[in-house]
Amino acid sequence: MKAFRAKGSFRAGKRDQQFNVDLVAKNKEDAMERVMSNFGSKHRVTRRFVQVDEIKQIDPSNSDAPVVVAYFGESDAPLNSSPASEEE
Repeated sequence: MKAFRAKGSFRAGKRDQQFNVDLVAKNKEDAMERVMSNFGSKHRVTRRFVQVDEIKQIDPSNSDAPVVVAYFGESDAPLNSSPASEEE
């Protein structure tokens, strides 16, 4: 799985609403499907009113989106975080 950033617009009433969304997907086609599904379920926008201008792969550490952070975790955490023994 990879992190992607999608930019575009969707019809909100009589105007177009711009969006930037970060998501986790297998490839660009899967990312496009997830964007369309997301706007359809959350905003009740049909696919023909969602205009995606750009989808690009990003470094997960550059995203603050909860779904990306939850999937990839924190990269700053130490790999071996066992507590020190009391005998030392």
